Amino acid sequence: MTRLEILSPKVDFVFKRIFGNENNPRILISFLNAVIKPKDPIQAVQIMNNDIDKESIEDKFSRLDIKAKTNKNELINIEIQIKDEHNMVKRSLYYWSKMFESQLTEGKKYDTLAKTICINILNFNCLKTKEAHSIYRLKEINTNEELTDLQEIHFIELPKLPKNEEIKDVFDAWMEFIENPISNKLEKAEMTIQEIKEAKNELLRLSANDKERMKYEDRRAALLDKVSALENAEEKGIKIGKEIGKEIGKKEGEQNKAIEVAKNSLKAGLDIDTISSITGLERSEIEKLL
Repeated sequence: MTRLEILSPKVDFVFKRIFGNENNPRILISFLNAVIKPKDPIQAVQIMNNDIDKESIEDKFSRLDIKAKTNKNELINIEIQIKDEHNMVKRSLYYWSKMFESQLTEGKKYDTLAKTICINILNFNCLKTKEAHSIYRLKEINTNEELTDLQEIHFIELPKLPKNEEIKDVFDAWMEFIENPISNKLEKAEMTIQEIKEAKNELLRLSANDKERMKYEDRRAALLDKVSALENAEEKGIKIGKEIGKEIGKKEGEQNKAIEVAKNSLKAGLDIDTISSITGLERSEIEKLL
């Protein structure tokens, strides 16, 4: 019997299928409470973009993120990224601002604006901090006084998660699910955290469904194309940079040689115009050597 290959929750298509499933919002609620750790736990969510069309799957530059509204009217955006595109901080600020601004429709007042949270799950190191989970808000830089909690941005850097440690809480369990959904550690967590078990069952269902697997493969291929395009662009940029560096170095060498010839010519008593024609240096450059 062929062993079933489990799809990776790190691929945004799978992540959205599981955590953006409006038929089982309990999974998303558990995940959000584990990540945000609100004093007043989230009780309900409305998933605002549960659709995944064929064009989005095949478009390597599309975003399969999750947008949701909580029972406290908080707006939340969750995105998982595999490849470092070197723009994550600015990208997150941009999407946060778009979500925050979208609340203020015509006729509404500023005091109706609700807390807006962005959660970025990254399969690469992005920040200088050693912590895997970083949370940012607007604060005064000297006193650390918080201006407002309306802005909150989370970065979860998967490579920084502790390795070979036991699962201590629900947050650890969800991170283990994203990293390694079939690990022995996670099997223990499934026994006490019902939402983890439900997410695992949904992942197994997706993995066994031929149509879903085809969509997964299409999406993974699109993401690999994007990674390849980015890497090629980086390599091309490095190559061009090296070529420019060589050219600059060559010109600098020629310039230094011309200056040395000009100095010797001046010592020999040649006039400036003659030296200029020999070396290609401007009169002003030669006059400075005097």
